[in-house]
This record gives sequence, C-alpha cells and structure tokens, in this order.
Amino acid sequence: MVDIFFSGKFSGKMMDYSNIETGASEPWPDDVCLYQPYKLQQVLLPDNAQCLAVQCYLQMCGLPFRTVLRTNAEHMSPSGKPPFLRAGPYVISEVEPIIKFVSTKGHSLSEKLDRPQQAEMKAYLALVQGTLGNAELYISWCDPTTASEISRPRYSSPYPWPLNTVLAYRKQWDVQNQLKTLGWHTKTLEEVYDEVDNCCKALAQRLGNHHYFFKQGPTELDALVFGHLYTILTTPLTDNCLADIVKEYGNLINFCRHIEKKFFEERERGPKD
Repeated sequence: MVDIFFSGKFSGKMMDYSNIETGASEPWPDDVCLYQPYKLQQVLLPDNAQCLAVQCYLQMCGLPFRTVLRTNAEHMSPSGKPPFLRAGPYVISEVEPIIKFVSTKGHSLSEKLDRPQQAEMKAYLALVQGTLGNAELYISWCDPTTASEISRPRYSSPYPWPLNTVLAYRKQWDVQNQLKTLGWHTKTLEEVYDEVDNCCKALAQRLGNHHYFFKQGPTELDALVFGHLYTILTTPLTDNCLADIVKEYGNLINFCRHIEKKFFEERERGPKD
C-alpha cells in the first residue's frame, strides 16, 4: 500500500544530548517510526545503506519500531538526510545521532567493550563511513553512466517535470561538492575500487572467522558494516564491479548471511511454538 504523501519537515523536537539524563528517564516509546525513501522505486545505494544500518541496529537492540516509506523522506529529515527516527516528541536523523539517542534509553551494544576496544570500534566506524560511504556517493553521482542511467532517474521519480530534473541535478551538484571537500571528487573509478578493496581487506582481517567483530557480541560496527555490504551486494548497478570486490572476501559474505538470518529472517518468523 502506498503511503500518503507528506510534505515539509517533520515537526518534533531535535534531540538535545546536553540533557541526556531526561532522555534516559523516559522508556522506549511503543510507536517509534523509522522514515526512509521507497526501496524499489526510489532509494539510492548510499541512502539504502544508511537506512539498513539503522534497521539492523534497532533489531540488534531488540527495540520495536515501524518502517514508514515516504517519497520525500530526505526533505522531511531534520538534517536533509535519511533515515530519520520519530520517537515520541523527538525526531532524530542519520546513523550516529540515532545510535546516541538509543543509548539515552538505556540500550547500548558497545558498553560491554573496554576502552581500547571502544577506541578500535570507533576507528573502524570511521573507516567504513569514510570509505564505503564515500565510494557509494561517488559511484552514484560522479560516475556519469550510473548517474544518468540510475541515480538521476530514481531520485527524480516522485516529482513532476521540470521539478524532477532540477532536483536531480541539484542533488548531483551537492554530492559532488561534498566529495570535493573530502578529496574524493578527483579520484578515478579504479582508485575508488581500490579504496573499497582496502577497506574490505581490513574488515575481513578484523572479523576473521567470527560472527561479529568483537567477541562480546554485535555492536554498532556490525550493524553499519552489514548495512553497507549487504546493500552493495544486492543493489543493481550498471556493472557488478563493486559487488565483485566484496565477494572476494568469503568471511564478509558469511557475516552478511549470518546477520540477515539472525536479525531479519528469524525476527520476521517470530518465536517458535
């Protein structure tokens, strides 16, 4: 069923982390909604990875939520980026702020780690977002073939002409400027693939033959890595080069299969009688 189109920013309180004790005193609401673009018709590789990472993290925490699809989820988001979470009076967008908000409710997957492990986890989080996240943006908006055949048509699909064309090119211009400030815009496609390969190699070495990156159990690193890798493996692009890089690392493929089965397939089936 198609959701009713909602226009404008979502009204609600932006989470104030300086008042973290107040948030912690309130229980997890039973009407939490995660807003994101339509997957089949609209969402692009970078946004889908972020949305899936948040879904995975909430599943790992065992927190109830409902996914709500909106054609203009990006423009409803307080930060202009999907996904965003509505929890009671609070509206929180993007992966890291959502994870911080969840922690104010007494749910943290990384509190079981010691300080050196937490520092290591943060380094890998930065590696994943800074490499896989930027690579997804580059391929979606800086590769001419992908931009013209996939990204602009999908991004503009909810809007009428000529607004669809204007918004798609503005989005492409914004992303390219963002990548310029990060030093990614001048990279070649092969250099981007090399960056992804080096990132996957580092992740594969850290994971080894384990189910999770830390022996204590799943953390936000597992959720973020799954969000990116699973999306790369399952998103149709103009070629399979990006997915083929990930497929070179068998333990990362097994990792994705394990996370999908444990936190998505088994949760959908529910407990056995």
